[in-house]
Amino acid sequence: MAKTNPGRFFEDYTVGETIAHAVPRTVSGGERALYHALYPARHALYSSDAFAQSCGLPASPIDDLAAFHVVFGKTVPDISLNALANLGYAEGRWLKPVYPGDTLRSSSEVIGLKQNSNGKSGVVWVRTKGENQRGETVMDYVRWVMVRKRDAGSDAPETTIPDLKPVLEVSDLVVPEGLDFTDYDFTLAGEPHRWGDYEVGETIDHVDGVTVEEAEHMMATRLWQNTAKVHFDATLREDGNRLIYGGHVISMARTLSFNGLANAQMIVGLNGGAHANPCYSGDTIKAWSEVLDKAETGAPGIGALRLRLVATKGGEPFTLKGEDGKYLPHVLLDLDYWALMPM
Repeated sequence: MAKTNPGRFFEDYTVGETIAHAVPRTVSGGERALYHALYPARHALYSSDAFAQSCGLPASPIDDLAAFHVVFGKTVPDISLNALANLGYAEGRWLKPVYPGDTLRSSSEVIGLKQNSNGKSGVVWVRTKGENQRGETVMDYVRWVMVRKRDAGSDAPETTIPDLKPVLEVSDLVVPEGLDFTDYDFTLAGEPHRWGDYEVGETIDHVDGVTVEEAEHMMATRLWQNTAKVHFDATLREDGNRLIYGGHVISMARTLSFNGLANAQMIVGLNGGAHANPCYSGDTIKAWSEVLDKAETGAPGIGALRLRLVATKGGEPFTLKGEDGKYLPHVLLDLDYWALMPM
């Protein structure tokens, strides 16, 4: 009997099944330190206990995307070990802050299946939730991945494509209990720009760039216990390049967006996202944002901005798609999210 796990293939999924993912993870200040070493992360709420306490929280949480990566990493051995590509995200919500000492675990429900026309792979949709040690859901999201088939000649499952919200409503967003921006310190946060200073349709060039190094992207992926083979084993790709974990690009772009969006403190909703083109070691990631919408939350001093975050490897800022409607070759990431900001 084989002891090793070859991972799941497209034929191994059934709509409606729930997969409990292995290896819970207790997070600590170590995750924060490594996150801030790997990315230029410096949003004040995630950097200072005193700043977080002045905003009504008991302490500084773990960065919202660090919590996402931990939850996501648990799912990889069961969902995307044999994936050809991570295709997109929808309906992502951060429901509770994650603090040092919390233990996270993940589970996923298969909500959709569609075999590709070539018969060699198919798309799997899953809804993943991350829970803490008290059984509280700290976040949930939908993602879909293209997964290899074990046998191209096997029968295709019945096609089921989930009906997903294109955009989360403000009423879907959860403001952390106690969060209050009425006494927000703009000097310590790093920029003076309030919610009211941003206009729908405004674009922001975040200016700075970071060149991805081979060792760093693999260290980051290991930090989240993401075991997807394409990030580590160069022999699995015809071009001989290790593929950069898409979450590494998301975190790099988010932290680069500090320059212009330093007060977009907390990500609370993920409307959609696409990894438009692959990223490889040696690529220099830059970012720009567009304000898509604004809303009041009803929480004290807190507004919500809906932002498009685009990561690129060269090319002109504010260019996204060609006349054919396809992403331009320099575009790495197109992410649509809601963030909380002082009013």
